[in-house]
Amino acid sequence: MDLSLFFVGTGGSVPSARRGLPSLLLSRGGERLLFDCGEGTQRQLLRSIGLADVGCVLITHFHADHWLGLPGMLKSFALRERTQPLTVYGPEGLHELMGAMRLVYGRRLPYELALTELEPWEEIERDGYKIATVPVNHGARAAHAYALLEQDRPGTFDPEEAQRLGVTPGPAFGALQRGETVAGVRPEQVMGPAREGRRIVISGDTAPTQTLAVAAHAADVLVHEATFAEEEAERARETLHSTARQAAELAREAEVRMLAITHVSARYAGSELREQARAVFANTEAPRDFDTIEVPYPERGPARLVRWSERRERAQAAAAEARGDGEQGGDGAGVPPVESIATP
Repeated sequence: MDLSLFFVGTGGSVPSARRGLPSLLLSRGGERLLFDCGEGTQRQLLRSIGLADVGCVLITHFHADHWLGLPGMLKSFALRERTQPLTVYGPEGLHELMGAMRLVYGRRLPYELALTELEPWEEIERDGYKIATVPVNHGARAAHAYALLEQDRPGTFDPEEAQRLGVTPGPAFGALQRGETVAGVRPEQVMGPAREGRRIVISGDTAPTQTLAVAAHAADVLVHEATFAEEEAERARETLHSTARQAAELAREAEVRMLAITHVSARYAGSELREQARAVFANTEAPRDFDTIEVPYPERGPARLVRWSERRERAQAAAAEARGDGEQGGDGAGVPPVESIATP
């Protein structure tokens, strides 16, 4: 099952010409989960992959740069006559905030809107995975990171061993893989060890905190804010943010497989933060707006950053192949044109 992270906005506090405000779209199979929804999120989506009908929105905390785009998006969904239910999750205070925003998105929507306040360490059970809230340190009010944890998958089936033990190929093979005993043959006799699921952790805004290091242990990808360079460490401490180096130190301690730094202050291009982080933790990326991190199952290789330009080229090539003419004109299936974005 495909799993990817699409970086809708990678800036922090205020938008810049290069970066929109925080928002991240996680796709798993046919599901779409939106983490944070800063001002301009739906515009960013329309400029890139289109306004996805997300199944749920998870807000990390209530500073305006992380949620101000949500009321407008809810209204846009209504104008598009959405009927699919939508759940918005967030820390304590979500009901109060969204109640005040009713004046913006309306008191009647054509779809069911559910608001769920989550406690620290609470888990949301989903089909094949769960999302756990992780308390982080970003001021007096509650703030969450989110950890997506897939269930382990059955081990690899050994059909030759099954036949050697007397099991006939066909439906009996499927029964063994489902955990059933067939003709005295137990699943563990023909199935390899369980294969681990994937683990993604998304920090939101936070000063370095041990809870996040524990939750992110051995994660495939840790998305951690890196608002400041090391020269601004005192400013980071005062505002309960992290420097790129601090994010890298946490990633190293947690033994994650990839660190993606985001929430970049408008004072930086991003590459300088990436280099400071890489001095501590080599497998660090600094995604730009519209970049994607693809996360395969561990046995199929490591997570990989795909730049927006590369993704568009892929789509153009696929469209040309589908036409059968070998040309690479147009903007690619499912990837509309986007105006040039100046990025380092």
